[in-house]
Amino acid sequence: MSFQNILVPVDDSPISYAAVEHALSLAKLSNATVTLLSVVAVDPFVGVDFYQVAPAITEYFMQAEAHAKTQLQDIAQSFIRDGISVNTKIHHGAASESIIFVADEIGADLIIMGSHGRKGMKRLILGSVARTVLSESHIPVLIVKQ
Repeated sequence: MSFQNILVPVDDSPISYAAVEHALSLAKLSNATVTLLSVVAVDPFVGVDFYQVAPAITEYFMQAEAHAKTQLQDIAQSFIRDGISVNTKIHHGAASESIIFVADEIGADLIIMGSHGRKGMKRLILGSVARTVLSESHIPVLIVKQ
């Protein structure tokens, strides 16, 4: 099976960078285009008026956006050095929903992502982005574990 359009969601975790390495290897083999995605979580109360005037909230989102942009550019250099076509994208929202949305939007035929492997109460409280994407995605998902 050959993949042409691979989506790789990234964050600051080491497991995310391991997923990037897998994507780099697979993209070389299949001559695929890779889209690197960073999701900036949006507070559910962001539409409330008092948030619009709260400079700390605005500053947080500006810093998160700037950090995501820098991180994506840095990671993209690995693909560019190897002659792999790479795009970067920042999406605002909940992680799993954003990943699935962007995969559909770009016509991805594979998602490669890391899983932190949370268990027990941590998984119940924090949820599992990888588990949600795996269960809701209609395209193949390659999970890289710690």
